[in-house]
Amino acid sequence: MSTPVPKAAQGDAKHLYTIVVLGASGDLAKKKTFPALFGLFKNQYLNRNTHIIGYARTKMDRATFESHVTKYIKLKTEEDKAALPKFLALCSYQDGQYDSDADFQNLEKQIGEVEKSSGAKARLFYMALPPSVFIPVATSLKKNNYKKGVVIRLIVEKPFGMDLDSSRKLAKELGALFSEEEIYRIDHYLGKEMVKNLMILRFANVIFGSVWNRHNIDNVQITFKEKIGTEGRGGYFDEFGIIRDVMQNHLLQILTLIAMESPVSLGAEDVRDEKVKVLRFIPPIAKEDVLLGQYTKSADGKEPGYLDDKTVPKGSKTPTYAAATLYIHNERWSGVPFVLKCGKALDQQKTEIRIQFRDISGNLFSNLARNEIVIRVQPNEAVYVKMMNKEPGLGMKTIISDLDLSYSSRFNDSVIPEAYESLILDSLNGDHSNFVRDDELDAAWKIFTPILKTIDGGEIDPLPYAFGSRGPAGVAEFVAKHGYKRSEQGYVWPKHSEAGKEAKGQDQKGEKELKKDPKTDH
Repeated sequence: MSTPVPKAAQGDAKHLYTIVVLGASGDLAKKKTFPALFGLFKNQYLNRNTHIIGYARTKMDRATFESHVTKYIKLKTEEDKAALPKFLALCSYQDGQYDSDADFQNLEKQIGEVEKSSGAKARLFYMALPPSVFIPVATSLKKNNYKKGVVIRLIVEKPFGMDLDSSRKLAKELGALFSEEEIYRIDHYLGKEMVKNLMILRFANVIFGSVWNRHNIDNVQITFKEKIGTEGRGGYFDEFGIIRDVMQNHLLQILTLIAMESPVSLGAEDVRDEKVKVLRFIPPIAKEDVLLGQYTKSADGKEPGYLDDKTVPKGSKTPTYAAATLYIHNERWSGVPFVLKCGKALDQQKTEIRIQFRDISGNLFSNLARNEIVIRVQPNEAVYVKMMNKEPGLGMKTIISDLDLSYSSRFNDSVIPEAYESLILDSLNGDHSNFVRDDELDAAWKIFTPILKTIDGGEIDPLPYAFGSRGPAGVAEFVAKHGYKRSEQGYVWPKHSEAGKEAKGQDQKGEKELKKDPKTDH
């Protein structure tokens, strides 16, 4: 059976864009933006007449530019290899300064020439840039590359400021140049398959929707773990820290989707209205509800510590690990702790959501573990429900079991798109649902700015933890203080379970079963 060709490939004018990648010589463009655009092209979601122009300060000839663009593009099939030259034929590069009208006028000439041959009536400007040049570039674009009668979309990457005041300043300056309808503030976690699946899990399943409240749920954990350290980029990271880099945006966005009420519709504004309502019910984070850490060299001495990075200021207290507890003061969630945890240089790479239910009242059995819904965002996407079951045999002994939806086994013929592919396509389609609105950003910064000022003032010392460990001492006690109850009963993962493989952090090939250490399961 032949695969239908998307409308974009058939010449739908709605998708006929000139795409300009600003900051095209940088890491973000190389690692994420261009591979995502290639993914859309090979899957026929970009019109065949689309042209992509890279713009940056670095001088590059054609060969250098093509080498840069293709470095992180994965060619998995012969079809991919055949598509790459066609994709590169749509790409061109122009160097120029970010505050030079003359350079942006030259860019306009190049865009004009492309549009004469393509017939494009829409422009997508992707700002893969550091925040220090957001406004100079946006100003230059508005002055030199903004045309009436042409659809304009502007994608802006995080960070959206450093605190509430700087975020509002950025929003005001950007808002004076482009309308909110034209601005797409990208948080790539909103493009991840399992994050986009949260609304369907919640609002399309009675079995989940009916228990999704404080009467049944005891606590929620949202965890982000990264195995790598700052790898020589510590000087840049030190300006922001792990809370600004991950927690205030990625993890908070996940929280809003878990906690929001059902929107009136799936329209972008209806969805974002409900997310903003959740954020407005969350008070600023209290000092006693935060635990910070900073990684030191690994136990074997092979991996350097954060302060060993020569680009990091001597004696820096910037956290590379953070755990914080947030509370939502509304009828559905009052009293339920939402524990957000994130860190670099840890024992494994994963992002997951763990929803733990309350204890059974007046239970008939001893040694029961709490039910949990676990949503594995990455890697090896999965949804599994941990539940109690009778151990097979003549007795009535209970055992922890699970209902396991591992995507790799259930949807083994499906390809999960990269988050950036999904979000760039949303922006081309004019869909704001998975982008951050200005008032949403404002509400998020109100929650985090007070505690960030406390941390920036050096009032909370980060606890040391070894590179490759599970984090600083006291994390288990921190989550226990906020309600998480770890089962003392051992757990046997089924052989096929991808969730089990990741939870254990090793391959299960050749094993009949693998008993899971409860201590690793948080």
